[in-house]
Amino acid sequence: MLDTEALPGLGRADRVQVVDSWLAGLLDDAVAGTPPPLPRRGGAPPRTGTDGLALVAVGSLGRRELPPYGDLDLVLVHDGRPEIAAVADALWYPVWDAGLRLDHSVRSVDDAVAVASSDVKAGLGLLDARLVAGDADLAARLRTATLASWRQAGSRLLPALRDLRRTRARQVGELAFLLEPDLKEAFGGLREGQVLRAVAAAQLADEPTAEVEAAYSFLLDVRDELRRRSGRPTDVLVRQEQRPVAVALGLPGEDALLREVSLAGRRLAFVADETWRRVEAALVRRPRSRYRRVRREPLAEGVVRQGDEVVLARDARPGADLGLLLRAAAAAARVDLLLSPYTLKVLAVHSQELPEPWPAEVRWSFLRLLASGRSAVPVLEQLDQEGLLSRLIPEWDRVRSLPQRHPWHRFTVDRHLVEAAAAAAELTRDVDRPDLLLVAALLHDIGKGWPGDHSEVGEPIAAAIAARMGFAEADVAMIGTLVRHHLLLPATATRRDIDDPATIDRVAATIGADAAVLQLLHALAQADGAATSASAWSPWKAHLVAALVARVQGKLVGGPVEETSPVLHPATPQVTAAIPDVPGLVTVGIEDVADGQQVTIGAPDRPGLLSTCAGVLALNQLDVRAAKITVADGYATSVFAVRPRFGRAPVPEILADGVRAALEGTLSLAERLRQREADYREDGVRSAPPRISWHNSEVSGAATGIVEVRAGDRAGLLYRLTAAIAGEGLDVTSARIETLGADAVDSFYVCNPSGDAVDAEQRQRVDAALVTAMRPAVETPRT
Repeated sequence: MLDTEALPGLGRADRVQVVDSWLAGLLDDAVAGTPPPLPRRGGAPPRTGTDGLALVAVGSLGRRELPPYGDLDLVLVHDGRPEIAAVADALWYPVWDAGLRLDHSVRSVDDAVAVASSDVKAGLGLLDARLVAGDADLAARLRTATLASWRQAGSRLLPALRDLRRTRARQVGELAFLLEPDLKEAFGGLREGQVLRAVAAAQLADEPTAEVEAAYSFLLDVRDELRRRSGRPTDVLVRQEQRPVAVALGLPGEDALLREVSLAGRRLAFVADETWRRVEAALVRRPRSRYRRVRREPLAEGVVRQGDEVVLARDARPGADLGLLLRAAAAAARVDLLLSPYTLKVLAVHSQELPEPWPAEVRWSFLRLLASGRSAVPVLEQLDQEGLLSRLIPEWDRVRSLPQRHPWHRFTVDRHLVEAAAAAAELTRDVDRPDLLLVAALLHDIGKGWPGDHSEVGEPIAAAIAARMGFAEADVAMIGTLVRHHLLLPATATRRDIDDPATIDRVAATIGADAAVLQLLHALAQADGAATSASAWSPWKAHLVAALVARVQGKLVGGPVEETSPVLHPATPQVTAAIPDVPGLVTVGIEDVADGQQVTIGAPDRPGLLSTCAGVLALNQLDVRAAKITVADGYATSVFAVRPRFGRAPVPEILADGVRAALEGTLSLAERLRQREADYREDGVRSAPPRISWHNSEVSGAATGIVEVRAGDRAGLLYRLTAAIAGEGLDVTSARIETLGADAVDSFYVCNPSGDAVDAEQRQRVDAALVTAMRPAVETPRT
């Protein structure tokens, strides 16, 4: 009997050997236990033993890569044995009885070849065919016939295989940039290694290199440990399994594991992309003359276009021409092509180390490469994969494939920087110094490769790189400043009241009252946000940042600017509702703004009114992104920037009725929101403790404090927080709300109705009330 419980603990080679031996015994038992057919009169005697029978492994077992809890993919090959059905039944049932998952088939060699030549998945699997037990000659015939069929049908099957992988890549994503990657199906995963071998078997590409095999082997090791630790057949490296897998592989932590997975995935993806380009070119050329002349078109000194790739000219001198590497890369990006693999290897071997500072022509070529925008991304990846980018910028190694746990980020740090430079290239006509914008975009997060605040740490690093590139001293300082303050505008716009003059004064002072810095920071913020994700740079955020820039610009130039209206301005009331025995009406007005709506609610002033309005909005599935309240003659006007959580636009009549009911006491907001949280358990607070911080007042002439709360987001959080603040006797005059994945970052401008400053004791009471308000209203049952 096979000890299935012990299998996961074995090494890969031992596991395959044990399973092979067990299957060989099963085949012998199946053949011995199956009565031979009666001999035909005058015919040949029936065959016995495994003559004309071969048990062949395909899939992971065929490749000797069987993972823990892996399926067994088996083919019982025969050449006409009449008792084959009985032998197959006797063979398969013990496998099922052992609790193993089995994918099986019974085929003759001709049947197998026919299926392989018409079904790309079957053909791919049979390329891994390996004899486990039985007739070795028959198994060899199967492999020879399958290989010949694959090569013959390659022009038809390989495009289907390519389309299959592209579809899966769109569905699953790219291994290198996923925080919970599918090691098998994501683009750059284990499937890519198998596909590369299949293309080589079709004689349309070389066998995978040792470097590719090493990357593939590492992913196999990760999958084996993942399955061993989780105790189940999974290929998705989920967050909770990353640390134990990292420890088992001798890595210092989960980030180190993700980084190594990313590096392996990027290598496989890079080689796969290049291989498919070669395959497509070969398939296009096949019907034509094999010896047709390819036109060479000069692109730059020493660089020509040859067909659909860029190569070196015949008179190029890669060992002596210092500018050739970046000149070739820039030329390729400008015509939206790639460097040929051979050219890339030649440049990697022969390019000399650049002097410091770089010659002006080298710096110009580098800027020209970055200015090419989207077409520069694959060229920079080519340089990165050959180690050339790190040779140009040694600090780049610190951020290569460095994972980012932030829920907004789509890419690793290095790819994010490249994407930001590509986005900045689209903004170069909007700034006076496009060269500084491009370099700052490429380096703005370089500090993430070192401990500490990446903006502060990155400033001297970026300045040192810019100095090596040969920028003037003033430009070096400017690049350092851009890196240091690249988060200034978006952080201020989303967490502070930009209608307050003190906020504008602080931003102006931070940038040294330099309009050129402001212009570049605005473009850098746009590029950074676009390279992060759509959530990170929404139309609303873009509107806030642009409004902040307009206000700061107005202060710097000393005069009014075009954009002077408040970001939150009252809308015209559309409906009214009366509150019994209370003077004054509830009014609601709604108008469409960037990426959502602006809701204005008017009501007689009372303590906690902003909290009440926020609770009504939460009940109506409206996410609040900013809020402001003004009071005049006992009547309060609250303005909220909202976005519908499920796409349903707010209805003014329903909101007005809800505010009226809450104010007169017939609608219990706390109870209704508690029930809402029970209905939507995914809104439950995260286990990480909240963080509360106080900041100095920025509101001119008022005793105001700013309390910033970072906590897990959930339905009605704004209502709970503002109610807690009101419960401690403070008024909330405005709020800025930012959602970062599952977290909320809410900033509240608070003041005492008496006008007194918010003292330390009062801050402590507010902190305690906020912590209590953020506790889950519904306990999640333990599993």
